[in-house]
Amino acid sequence: MPTRRTTAAALLSGAVLLSASLAACGPAGEGGAGGGGGGGEEDDRGRIWAQSLNWKDCPAPSPLQGGGEAPEPLPDGTRWQCATMRAPLDWDRPGGETVDVALIRAASRADAADRIGSLLFNFGGPGESGVVTLPALAPDYEQLRSRYDLVSFDPRGVGASAGVTCLDAEAAQAMTQQDDTPDDGDDEVTALLQARQRYADACEQESGRVLPHVGTEDAARDMDLLRHLLGDDKLHYFGISYGTELGGVYAHLFPRHVGRAVLDGVVDPTLDQMEGALAQAGGFQLAFDHFAQWCVDTGCALGDTPEEVTRLVMELEETLDDEPLSVDGERVFTGSQLIDAVVQALYLETAWPALEVGLQLLAADEGRTLLGLADALSGRHAGGWSDQQDARTAVTCADRSDRYTVDDVLEQSAAFEEASPLFGDAMVWGALECTDWPVRGKAPHPDVSAPGAPPVLLVGNTGDPATPYEGAARMAERLGKGVGVELTYEGEGHGAYDSGNTCVRKAVNAYLLDGTVPAAGTVCEREPLQGKG
Repeated sequence: MPTRRTTAAALLSGAVLLSASLAACGPAGEGGAGGGGGGGEEDDRGRIWAQSLNWKDCPAPSPLQGGGEAPEPLPDGTRWQCATMRAPLDWDRPGGETVDVALIRAASRADAADRIGSLLFNFGGPGESGVVTLPALAPDYEQLRSRYDLVSFDPRGVGASAGVTCLDAEAAQAMTQQDDTPDDGDDEVTALLQARQRYADACEQESGRVLPHVGTEDAARDMDLLRHLLGDDKLHYFGISYGTELGGVYAHLFPRHVGRAVLDGVVDPTLDQMEGALAQAGGFQLAFDHFAQWCVDTGCALGDTPEEVTRLVMELEETLDDEPLSVDGERVFTGSQLIDAVVQALYLETAWPALEVGLQLLAADEGRTLLGLADALSGRHAGGWSDQQDARTAVTCADRSDRYTVDDVLEQSAAFEEASPLFGDAMVWGALECTDWPVRGKAPHPDVSAPGAPPVLLVGNTGDPATPYEGAARMAERLGKGVGVELTYEGEGHGAYDSGNTCVRKAVNAYLLDGTVPAAGTVCEREPLQGKG
């Protein structure tokens, strides 16, 4: 199950169904010479660090990025600009083959005296296209543009940055319909394992050149190169969901280059893949329980108690497992896709009304609304498929060394069932994701220790399904004494800043714009969702 955050654009797709260039010498890096590790091709390495970024008006996103139109200018007329940065394909050979990294920016409204620098965003995933997501969410960050250029990128392996591709459209569609919770004997288990093997083989065949080089540490080194090319002595950073892991790894590699950094929706860096999946199972169950209680409290069409709402969804899943629902005579909707749709809706509290209506329609054999939500999670769009799921798998399996067996899954299944009757099966079987992957993973979990780094603001959400709240405290501990500063949001959905909560935004903006670190233990209370809208 992914740890990605849901973009506003993706949720809107479901809701519709309801109605400067710088040339310089390379710096002395941390964690490796020139920020890139070993290698002896000094002239070529120097050219990487001395390149200029050629900013131009942005084109329309590619199908791998999710498709759509070119980003519109901001309300004050500021145009989005895009560029391409060359980075070493292999940071251990910084003078060798290169990979293109796609960039986007919107210039600050500040004059030279007030401008702090660039604020780099990573919106999660792994697999989220920053080039597409930053313009989609730009209104949320407009206040930050008062002192920063807003910058994002497609991390290597994602979208326009040598995006990982595996399956053609027909095979990708079949993969989304695969029963990923085998419960009817050995044949279903064998079918799942064979599907995973075919997928891994296809990824190696189509993207084998980049698969060994799409890990989080590679992306962090790319960010330090970008910091230098943008002309900033320090990296000012806003990471969300997986972007918090990326930010933690960056701080570990380059503690003296960390500027003002915010990590929102914090990944727990102490867990291996199975432990992380178990935590997510509990997180999504908690979020669904909160949705079900809200539904009942506001006059639910799905049941008179939260238990009835949960039971309805489980019965619908079981029915769809046995007999998928035809949608518009062209597609089918399966039990696995129902769980995907529910997961997608739980990323944002504002999607709860859409989830209620979608479930109500599904109970009446109408599946288009929930199929739209499932498509958003899997990366299917009007023009085809983005590579967000392929990229997520590639990055995860490059990072994590865990390789589980069916016996491991069966041994853990009772714990997952206890943590989540609704999501446990999908989460525990999902642990086989990297079992047959062609690239060895780096480690059981990331190293984020960053002694000597300045304060890093960690925003934890008590109702977060994808990155449970406990992860913020553990990230603070691993970053090291005096580095991680925790801010608690007593809310719902994934992350906190994009919820629009006034208290969270005030605290984060004060830190990023003025350098004011909130007092340790600051708590922001939830602003309740009103009605069904």
